Amino acid sequence: MTRLSTSLTFKSSSVAKRILLIRLSHLGDVVLALPVFHALRARYPEARIAWVTQPEFAGLLTGLPGLERIFLFARGEGAAAWPRLVEDLGGFAPDLVVDAQGNLKSAAVALCAGSARRTGLHRRDWREPLGALVLHDHAPPVERDVVHAMDRMFALARHACGSPAVGIRTDPALLPEELEQGRARWRELVGAHQSAVILQLCDPGDVRSWPVEHFASLARLLGEHGFCVLCISGPREADVGRALERELAAHAHVRHWVGQRGLRELAALYTAAAAVRAPFVGTDSGPMHLAAACGMRVVALVGPQSHLRTGPWPIPGSDEAAWVHSVIGSPNAPDCAPCLARRCTHPEGPVCMRELPPAMVAEQLAGVS
Repeated sequence: MTRLSTSLTFKSSSVAKRILLIRLSHLGDVVLALPVFHALRARYPEARIAWVTQPEFAGLLTGLPGLERIFLFARGEGAAAWPRLVEDLGGFAPDLVVDAQGNLKSAAVALCAGSARRTGLHRRDWREPLGALVLHDHAPPVERDVVHAMDRMFALARHACGSPAVGIRTDPALLPEELEQGRARWRELVGAHQSAVILQLCDPGDVRSWPVEHFASLARLLGEHGFCVLCISGPREADVGRALERELAAHAHVRHWVGQRGLRELAALYTAAAAVRAPFVGTDSGPMHLAAACGMRVVALVGPQSHLRTGPWPIPGSDEAAWVHSVIGSPNAPDCAPCLARRCTHPEGPVCMRELPPAMVAEQLAGVS
């Protein structure tokens, strides 16, 4: 179970009975919003709490202790999604809405809820600041030169729920039976190997991705260091996972979980891996944030993104994470990195990721095993 100490200062004497938390997407952002939920749950133990999210991320929240209901915003349905959402939210009638997203869609959802009080991120933390006008009040700004996404979530938690507290949870609060299933899956996939590592494959179409041939090279190198390697690919990366499985078929130390589905199932495996101090290797992605939330040591492969803004939490190199996480970038990264862009405009493509050598990653892992 991952916890982070902080303090909360309650700013309102009202007692919320029905609370609606809004964080629609993406997976990593839903993971980062978990502390807001946990803080609300701790501050209002008798309240009914619901969460609005997109269907593809609801699996992480299903079964979350203390969450009464999940409302689905079916973004893919376009305009047809709104009447259904309005009807569903009307039946819940929250008296407090907490917008942890900060864009026009989340603002529209907040309005649909018809709450007596709407609160959310500070105005300057909204991707589409016009939406902040629907709020009655805002969290204070985080006074740092570079602000991590989790800093914003803690600021929102302090503002929205307030009572003094230590140890806001950041994990998905897995149930005992889920944890046991995770341990069983770990034993099935990895066995009793003392040194194991998870390689989380990525969508080749994502600008943050690392080439599959680099993952293959890293898996081979890790075998030379005595590691058992578990390669995990989600539904989007299933083709990549199958190709890697074929390429590495002769390497007995490499295991595969191709096309993995089920976010809480994945979280349970990560928690089992964390218990035996197995590190996670992956790019800036939802699974990376989930692995960190489940207590794994993350080795983040970075290029276009800044780990100070969206890397594993706690931030590598900070006092809280002196030994936990690490970040590896290409020694030959171009001057434009990190660009924070979702599309690469470099004339040679995403060289910042392509020129991150597998040998450097293997050396890092061998040093912390």
